[in-house]
Amino acid sequence: QVQLVESGGGLVQAGGSLTLSCAASGRTFSTNAMAWFRQAPGKEREFVAGISSSGGLTTYADSVKGRFTISRDNAKNTVYLQMNSLKPEDTRVYYCAARASPYLSSLRGNYNYWGQGTQVTVSS
Repeated sequence: QVQLVESGGGLVQAGGSLTLSCAASGRTFSTNAMAWFRQAPGKEREFVAGISSSGGLTTYADSVKGRFTISRDNAKNTVYLQMNSLKPEDTRVYYCAARASPYLSSLRGNYNYWGQGTQVTVSS
């Protein structure tokens, strides 16, 4: 069983930066691929970024490529999402997810564990 706790959300002006963190419990973190998803009210949860268990492979949604960076520290059981050049359309609840596999995926259904979410609001 893996428990995930996100932090770092908040209110930021357009063009600003935020770093989200996701702390994972359990002894399997270094074998779990991890990802960030986001969701707006009334919309489906969408993939943002993913990282393999070793951290050697990453992938991003086109909408955030070049602005967001996903990384992980397996010694700290933590995954990060560095978000730069934020836009109002990035306003969402951001969720951390863990997969019971070392291979990254952009498919929501491939992730087994989810955090409670953290709100990111970008003002124009």
